[in-house]
Amino acid sequence: MKILIQNIKELLQVRETPVAKVSGAEMAVLPKIDHAFLLIEDDRIADFGPMADCPSSEGCKLIDATGKTVLPTWCDSHTHIVYAGNREQEFVDRINGLSYEEIASRGGGILNSAKKLQETSEEEIYNQSKVRLEEVMRQGTGAVEIKSGYGLTVEAELKMLRVIKRLSENYPIAIKATFLGAHAFPSEYKENHEGYIDLIINEMLPAIARKNLAEYVDAFLETGYFSVAETERIIEAGKQHGLIPKIHVNQFTAINGIEACVKHGALSVDHLEIVTDEDIAVLKDSITMPVALPSCSYFISIPYTPARKMLQAGLPLALASDFNPGTTPSGNMNFVVATACIKMKMTPEEAINAATINGAYAMGISDTHGSITKGKKANIIITQPLTSYYQLPYAFGSNLIDQVLIEGQFIQ
Repeated sequence: MKILIQNIKELLQVRETPVAKVSGAEMAVLPKIDHAFLLIEDDRIADFGPMADCPSSEGCKLIDATGKTVLPTWCDSHTHIVYAGNREQEFVDRINGLSYEEIASRGGGILNSAKKLQETSEEEIYNQSKVRLEEVMRQGTGAVEIKSGYGLTVEAELKMLRVIKRLSENYPIAIKATFLGAHAFPSEYKENHEGYIDLIINEMLPAIARKNLAEYVDAFLETGYFSVAETERIIEAGKQHGLIPKIHVNQFTAINGIEACVKHGALSVDHLEIVTDEDIAVLKDSITMPVALPSCSYFISIPYTPARKMLQAGLPLALASDFNPGTTPSGNMNFVVATACIKMKMTPEEAINAATINGAYAMGISDTHGSITKGKKANIIITQPLTSYYQLPYAFGSNLIDQVLIEGQFIQ
């Protein structure tokens, strides 16, 4: 099927020459065409340009985008969409003054989600998760990474990864699976870290590799969770099974975790609410994408990733939602982009670059996603009529999306 979108007020993130990512000052530049057209053939972008060069509409489904902005769908490179139940009570506990650490020490947090997931059938987990996936697709997300990590047993981790695989098979959205068995130590291994790491390395990873259930390996590298040395063991074991590291790090403390991740060739380091000058120096000129999760900072009232400092140092930055039941129960990337502008002082251009092309890089799909480039997937957001694309983060509480296409399909 051919779809021709005409009279586009602003066509954003147009890249004639493909780029894998943008860094530093480049992030302030968002290439666009005013009064443009976009031609889609099947699931690919076929052509685009100014309306003066618009091809014939014969044989095409025609969309009139007068007054509207068109841009690539969001690439959300860090989520935990597959989970069971919710953690509403912990939300109230935080309002009443309990910290993340205090909630975890009372059996809440990740262990709470793990208990619920272990007790819930695979079919029910799938049914709950697909509702969340469908919601983020309607909100303009066209590619998503989903982590395990609420299983914490061999069977429950495999159950989560099977659900992720089934979602990937049943929906047009690109889904990347990450194994996060090293999310927390189960209570029975609280005093036996070595035993749980052995379980991850000797049982979980081989089973996942045999069934081809993940592409990435992750760990919660943080004080009170997995140490640098423990994380390095898990990364090394994952790499032996062909899994690329993408690591949670520097959410609450800086313990030289970023240096270890870069050393091991991590595709991304995610959270980074705390970033030192040494961390920035290590990230410079590396292949590792820093990923900020501003709606997590918003929800649990912790510092925001220091975007301005990082961009001024020449680093790239991606934005992701961290959609999860405990610390970010939302996958709305429109809100993520707005929060990055409002709280992290990113410009709209920087935030959109971070949530599209750099998000695609952080999940290994920048060859096919993240920009308006011929041959890339036809993953498109068509907005309501806007005064300019600045309205997207400015009107942060409004739904400004009119239509979403993922791989050339309209999402209802």
